[in-house]
Amino acid sequence: MMMLVYFTFGALSLLCLLFQYWAHRTRRNATVGNNPQFIKFQRGYFAVYLVAMFADWLQGPYLYKLYSYYNFNEQQIAVLYVFGFASSVIFGAWTPIAADQFGRKKLCIFFTVAYSVSCFMKMSRSYGILLIGRLLGGLATSVLFTAFEAWYIHEHLETHDFPKEWIPITFQRASMWNGLLAVTAGVTTNIFSEWMALGPVAPYMMAIPFLIFVGVIITTHWNENYAMHKIKFGRLCYEGLKDIITNRRIFLIGAIEALFESVVYIVIFLWTPILEPGQPSLGIVFSCFMVCILIGQAVFQILTSRGVAITKILMFVVILSLLSILTCVYSTHPRTRHLNTSLVAFLCFQFCVGLYFPAMNVLRVKVIPEPHRYAIMNWFRVPLNLISCAVLMLLHEDAFLHGNHLIFVVCLGLLGLMLLATYRLIKIPRPQEELDEEEGSGLILMETEHIHNIF
Repeated sequence: MMMLVYFTFGALSLLCLLFQYWAHRTRRNATVGNNPQFIKFQRGYFAVYLVAMFADWLQGPYLYKLYSYYNFNEQQIAVLYVFGFASSVIFGAWTPIAADQFGRKKLCIFFTVAYSVSCFMKMSRSYGILLIGRLLGGLATSVLFTAFEAWYIHEHLETHDFPKEWIPITFQRASMWNGLLAVTAGVTTNIFSEWMALGPVAPYMMAIPFLIFVGVIITTHWNENYAMHKIKFGRLCYEGLKDIITNRRIFLIGAIEALFESVVYIVIFLWTPILEPGQPSLGIVFSCFMVCILIGQAVFQILTSRGVAITKILMFVVILSLLSILTCVYSTHPRTRHLNTSLVAFLCFQFCVGLYFPAMNVLRVKVIPEPHRYAIMNWFRVPLNLISCAVLMLLHEDAFLHGNHLIFVVCLGLLGLMLLATYRLIKIPRPQEELDEEEGSGLILMETEHIHNIF
């Protein structure tokens, strides 16, 4: 299986370069934002943000392997994953408010400290310390996904007075480099963990110097900034819930997000124990997944540039995801286990992930009202977290048979519900103003296609 993984990585990388080049040719406004001062400011932000993201990506490939190396069983590891997912969701609702009120620079510095401590805790074999480390890691990633971009937007608009239209250019470039860093992180962790035989804890020790570097640069070079107005959290949550209940399109988008992304989190947990009996290079498998996500992003860009409707892309995503998970149901059955088939199914699913996230981001921008988007997104995370955590916890109890095979059966049911919700969404007539703005979807994509580490 190891040779298959290396061959697959090479072939997918070539295919990714081809599609990324094709997608790049379709992008508009390529010359916008070439102001020297803007480029200098942008590079200064990238020097911090992308290093922080690389430290985050380093921790993706060997997390399950590390807990398994410490001789924890699958149910115990599932609890550790649930703690990480839950803390990221819970703190994700708090971090934007904290960043606005206490200062985004302070919160970014806090990220480097919390994530470094979380990495240090990976050296312990104590289950309690590892649980605390997962809580800290979830808190740190929620800061990474909110405070850094909030700091950039404020500096871009208020301090440097650059045009608002240039913000998407930064996020689009960050997304491109972020994908390359994810692939590089998989290869790097594989070299240190397996080729150099330093073990699954090596990536976490490698991440600490990068985090320290980020903390030093933020402390010495970044300005502090705050929100211009105080957020009324309670009222915002009420208005967001009201929008979800009264607007069918918003409700269906939330249902689609909860159903699909819960399956994504479940697959993140399952891919290592499913493939590990074949002794593949886990870092290279991770890089293959990230290459597939990049291919999906590029294909999305190409399809939207040719006028393909977002809802049609989403329907394709759910159908291909159903086929991928159905394949996993067959390939993980105790009597018919096929590791290579499972690998191919996972790769197809990650391609769907690459298509899904930009498609869903564009739908959110079009459908969800901007003043309530923060609150609505927080409400969406509640069922997402409940579904993924419940499936991982319940189906690893001793009372349930077939373990991971049964989990894929449940995922099949979740995607079936997503197919129904997507069909209902397509059938709802769109407002005329949204149809009039269809030509601007490419710009919306540039602003929202920024994909973070979901592993």
